[in-house]
Amino acid sequence: MTTATTEAAPTGAQNELTGLDRCDSCGAQAYVRATMPAGGVLLFCAHHATKHRDKLTGLGAEWHDETAKLHAANDRSI
Repeated sequence: MTTATTEAAPTGAQNELTGLDRCDSCGAQAYVRATMPAGGVLLFCAHHATKHRDKLTGLGAEWHDETAKLHAANDRSI
């Protein structure tokens, strides 16, 4: 007998993306998590998130966007 398991969507502090999270398209650091209605999760860098956002949100994806971290990092380097 095989039992299928699903991972619950992260909540709270666990919801934050880290430097270990990588873009599924190119391998760069991920700043966006798209959680599909069926439970699948896609991670994207800012570039690929912009490219795929309209299509995925149109399919009902929940969009978790941390691209503001990019602007904060640039502000600290000035």
